[in-house]
Amino acid sequence: MWPWEHVAVGYLLYSGYVHLRYGESPGTLPALAVGFGALFPDLVDKPLAWTFEIFPSGVSVAHSVFTATALSLALVVLLGKLGHRAVGTGFSVAYLAHIPADAVYQVVVGNPLRLEAYLWPLVTIQSSGQGGFLDNALYYFVRFLFFLGTPRGLLFLSLEVALLGTTLLVWWADDCPGLGILPLPKRPSVD
Repeated sequence: MWPWEHVAVGYLLYSGYVHLRYGESPGTLPALAVGFGALFPDLVDKPLAWTFEIFPSGVSVAHSVFTATALSLALVVLLGKLGHRAVGTGFSVAYLAHIPADAVYQVVVGNPLRLEAYLWPLVTIQSSGQGGFLDNALYYFVRFLFFLGTPRGLLFLSLEVALLGTTLLVWWADDCPGLGILPLPKRPSVD
């Protein structure tokens, strides 16, 4: 799955959770934690596999359901004790959504469902990598572009636009949490 898709899925799930549980929109720090949590498995596994060859594949330790569960629980408890439970929850919801989203994505693009990829250390998947980090990223991007040219790819693209559009609308309705940290220029006052 592409990074923007992970962030979209994570944000929709977390926003829905916060609205249902508390009747309010996500705050800035939890929304940023959602973005980080949604990307966390790829930020860990892909560089450590594709660049440094520490992990056997780009779907390894941080994509493991065991790692994700343990780390998510630990963060919610630790950050809860520090008074930032919402940040831990935001990270955890998005992180835990990453794994099933990757699994479903593989099926959507026409690959077989391979749940064993998420069972490290019980199962270790060897890389189907194409070289270093940039080589792999380019390889997967080009494959994705070819996929988009197929009938299934065009259907996927319409669903992708719907996902991203819905996420943008929900984020906008939530008052754009996270945007406030950017040093945006002030509007001139009209006197």
